[in-house]
Amino acid sequence: MAINITNRKPNVKNLCSHANNKTKKKQGLNLVVVRDVTGKKYRISAKELRTLKKDQKVEA
Repeated sequence: MAINITNRKPNVKNLCSHANNKTKKKQGLNLVVVRDVTGKKYRISAKELRTLKKDQKVEA
C-alpha cells in the first residue's frame, strides 16, 4: 500500500453548458507511485516529482 505524502488539493472548476447551466467539477491530481531505495511505496504528484528530480540534478 502506498503512502500519500503530497499536500496538494484538487482544483475546482465550473463547467458551463450551452444552456448556461453551471456545475462544479473537480480536477484531480496526477498521482504517481514512486519507490525509494528501501522499496517503500509513496504516492506523489507528478509536478512535485519533477521538481524533486530537478533539485537532485542541481545538487549532484
